[in-house]
Amino acid sequence: MKDTDFTYNIVTYGCQMNEKDSSTMAAMLDQIGGRESSRDDAQLLIFNTCCVREHAEDKVFGNVGALKKQLSERPNLIIGVCGCMMQQKGVAEKFMKKFPFVNFVMGTHNMHQLPQIVLQVVKYGERVCAVWDSEGEIIEELPLRTGKISSYVNIMFGCDNYCTYCIVPYVRGHERSRSKDAIIREVQALSESGTKEIILLGQNVNSYQGGDDRFADLLYSLNEIPGIDRIRFMTSHPKDISLALMNAMKDCDHVCKQLHLPVQSGSNEILRRMNRRYTAEIYREKVMELRQLIPDIALTTDIIVGFPGETSDDFQQTLDLVNDIRFVTGYFFKYSPRPGTPAAKFENQIDEDIKQERLATLLKLQDGITNEYNRSLIGKTLHVMPEKTADRHAGQIIGRSDGGRTVHFLGSSDLLGSTVPVTITDVTGNTLLGVIRN
Repeated sequence: MKDTDFTYNIVTYGCQMNEKDSSTMAAMLDQIGGRESSRDDAQLLIFNTCCVREHAEDKVFGNVGALKKQLSERPNLIIGVCGCMMQQKGVAEKFMKKFPFVNFVMGTHNMHQLPQIVLQVVKYGERVCAVWDSEGEIIEELPLRTGKISSYVNIMFGCDNYCTYCIVPYVRGHERSRSKDAIIREVQALSESGTKEIILLGQNVNSYQGGDDRFADLLYSLNEIPGIDRIRFMTSHPKDISLALMNAMKDCDHVCKQLHLPVQSGSNEILRRMNRRYTAEIYREKVMELRQLIPDIALTTDIIVGFPGETSDDFQQTLDLVNDIRFVTGYFFKYSPRPGTPAAKFENQIDEDIKQERLATLLKLQDGITNEYNRSLIGKTLHVMPEKTADRHAGQIIGRSDGGRTVHFLGSSDLLGSTVPVTITDVTGNTLLGVIRN
């Protein structure tokens, strides 16, 4: 592989933050002569890892381990592993020892060093283990992958909440907000390249503070950037949802009327043990305030079932909350102990069979609510942004409504990135079917 002409592929696990990181790494590799290709043809293969759940870690171990057999056919393949999993204490060193054919590992805090590390491996044939213990300064003006209809934009990094189940503060560091000016410059550049929708990312976007500006102020400023038709954001912490933010969502015509607001549990005792710092009652009050200001807001959530000590009554309180609030959809998970977090040492860990049973019950309840919500949209006209053509159905376009619902309808590719009125005619699964309103 030459440092001025090589192919690469990045395999991404985990959240939208990791997807954004992979996009940034790809842009950096492009700058030093890289060209993205398929996984089978790539000369450089990078795994961007996640450690939030055990399943994601198991997939990394399995997929990296499987490469050993391929190296006899692809002896010049360079393999790198980076991301949250590598940032855990001692994991990078153990990983390098377990997989001696891996050329480099890198943590979350020094992603900007990727080109330097790759060139070091290529030129000198060294194995590199580059993981910083602390986060350091935010590196601004990293290269962008431009030209996409929808693009992620990091507005902050790290987390100071320390929920007892979560590994993120330990691998992403303390909260650091980007400067408002840097964010605006990035969004302007994306807009000039054809981006129509931006999705603002942070472990807790509500905590954003760029100088004297808070998150609501940032939304008002981004709302004025020409060419950006839609603004979404995630993830929000319920304890930090302010009236100022609610009003910004109401006032800004480009901010989507959609909010992902993880509740995690409907039981106050479980919320206390999770260190979430709000109660189910406070959560309900926040939702009521939101719906008074924005009646048609689409709410989604995250919930963990089987947290240590969760009783059948605790779980029933979660079911009651879901039934009361009527989320548009939700992302539900069985509790997965993460080494290094307080909850991993809690007593009364829940049996795996009980976790699975509770997850199935919760999913069944939410599926019914989601279907009811989707069917309530039949006959209504939604503003939909077409994002791509359907692979399996010629002539069909796939887009998303302001509320984040996926919509399929007949249309041509020249509609991509515009906003069109689509009348919903039917529902199949979680997908809405519609026709463009003349």
